[in-house]
Amino acid sequence: MMGIRFTISWLIALCLSYAAALADEGRGQILYILSGLVLLFAAIQNYREGVRRSKDAADLLSLFSLSYIGGMGISCFKLSKLQTDWELITWICLFWAYMGYYLVYTRVIRRLSFKRPETASSDKAITADSDVYRRTALSVYLLTGISLAAFIAEALLLGYIPLFTVDVPHAYSYFHISGLHYFTVSCVLVPSLVFICVWERKCSEGSLKLKKLRGLMLCLVLSLLIPILCVSRFQLIFAVMLAFMTATVITRPSLKKTLIFVAIGFIIMLPLYIFLTVERAHSIEYLNGIFEMKNENMPIFISQPYIYIANNYDNFNCLVRDLETHTLGVRMLFPVWALTGLKFLIPEVVSSPLYVTKTELTTLTLFYNAYYDFGTVGVALFSAILGGACGMLSGRKTSGNPVGSLIYAQIASYMLLSFFTTWFSNPTTWFYLILSFIIYMYVGGRFEKLFKMHT
Repeated sequence: MMGIRFTISWLIALCLSYAAALADEGRGQILYILSGLVLLFAAIQNYREGVRRSKDAADLLSLFSLSYIGGMGISCFKLSKLQTDWELITWICLFWAYMGYYLVYTRVIRRLSFKRPETASSDKAITADSDVYRRTALSVYLLTGISLAAFIAEALLLGYIPLFTVDVPHAYSYFHISGLHYFTVSCVLVPSLVFICVWERKCSEGSLKLKKLRGLMLCLVLSLLIPILCVSRFQLIFAVMLAFMTATVITRPSLKKTLIFVAIGFIIMLPLYIFLTVERAHSIEYLNGIFEMKNENMPIFISQPYIYIANNYDNFNCLVRDLETHTLGVRMLFPVWALTGLKFLIPEVVSSPLYVTKTELTTLTLFYNAYYDFGTVGVALFSAILGGACGMLSGRKTSGNPVGSLIYAQIASYMLLSFFTTWFSNPTTWFYLILSFIIYMYVGGRFEKLFKMHT
């Protein structure tokens, strides 16, 4: 039913979009709004049904549907002068981006559900284990120390801290030393690991004693302070969002409680977001000049989140419209070029231009590089592969190792922000996943077992 509903919704939206292009400006805007509402309503309804079916607010298919299709609906409103009517190929790609994911995901889930015994169909409770707590806590201390040391090294080598610069809008963009910066931003994993430690302590003792958590709380503060000093709104938001997602995966709250958690997180993050926006020397006039909203009096707290969601789809449309030659895998393999250092030896592999509506607006969608490399076929294949991988992760996420929840939470966060950028072509994404897997192995005692096998 979900796939049929979205198929019908997209076809309706496609027809409305073409109708809007043929109508005069006044009537066209009404049709744009209607086109967007069709998809937005379908995305919200699909998320509710998905959560009700899976009993999991972090269900990967539901999150992807809400984010990608909901974002597409918001983009269809076309509230900015930068936005134009999409090419037919754009609509086809956006259509298959969801359908490929949905079809393979549901097939994988059905196969895994059929093969697995009923007793394994739900997540194992995270049991109290002193070794697990000790290893997780040590991971928190080590990761915080490494991240802080990398930040201090960058500050000393570059000679400044972005937060303390004056009238430098792009100070954070230049606060970057290749290789070292990956360790600086790894602090985003710390809040999630702190929550896991607190949860383990609560499970083992039945209550929380703050005196025993002082070291962890200090690490939490330092991990959030680093992105503030870097004036990185994204890293700060991602760290908090990832912690909330990890808590959702572990505690499995109801949809109502999840919405309450989201509201609390929004209330906490809004003042910090505004503060960092001011510190980045981005005035309202500067931002409104970039966004080019049709309603020039639209408040910045509406226009800014709107453009960060909506314009990504128009950037994808620019790619479809203007791209002359596909790069045949070069773009999607960027993590390989970056993490191995090959991009310095063969600079041609990272020299392909970015097709966007405006040079300042460089956020993309999840499938931008898939089209860049292989066109419509690339989008369909990548969405199918991603759907299969997410289906396997959802179907096999039973684990006594709590760090597995952090890995799942990362993928869930990328699905929730699927409208934002090409996550799996980003080397930082893979650095986080590799680092999380190493911690997962350590917390699970795998390294000790390997050591015993070789002695």
